[in-house]
Amino acid sequence: MSGFNLRFLGHSTVRLELGGRVVLTDPVLTARVGGLTRVVPPPPRETYADAELVLLSHLHGDHLHLPSLKLLGRRTRIVVPRGAGSWLAKKGFERVEEIAPGETLTEGELTVTATEAVHSGHRWGPRLTHGPQSPAVGHLIKTAETTVYNAGDTDLFDGMADFGPVDVALLPVWGWGPNLGPGHLDPARAARAAELV
Repeated sequence: MSGFNLRFLGHSTVRLELGGRVVLTDPVLTARVGGLTRVVPPPPRETYADAELVLLSHLHGDHLHLPSLKLLGRRTRIVVPRGAGSWLAKKGFERVEEIAPGETLTEGELTVTATEAVHSGHRWGPRLTHGPQSPAVGHLIKTAETTVYNAGDTDLFDGMADFGPVDVALLPVWGWGPNLGPGHLDPARAARAAELV
């Protein structure tokens, strides 16, 4: 995996360097998201200022975090689940693209294929149905040498076995609490997901 670097920036934000590109997953770059506060300082600007591609897994505010996207600049290429593009473009972002499970896009030497994810697609969570909606997705990020699976928020599902083998799996485990329930991975289900991919 030459030319590959990974840096965890907090929550579900990971900086990936591969294929000569800098990719961010679900950027949360500020000290707060709603009522949640980081226990460590937010990542320094130099860890994200050169991002060329942003992959968003779903619309929840702790994954599609508008203040963090604004820090990246309105011309950064942002990939969202199919159905969310026009909503984000109306917020002033100029390079928004949509992707659905099974669809692939390219960024230089990279290919990004959206995968299934088992998680709510509402902006404000499964109990509030106002606002934009689109199915949650994961991502397979590939170069000639490296394959990364970014699960986003998801529950365990059998189709994960179809994604492998992967070199790196970014799997969320319980997020900000131990009682998140369906649509998330607890430690046992995350371990099973790692076995599948």
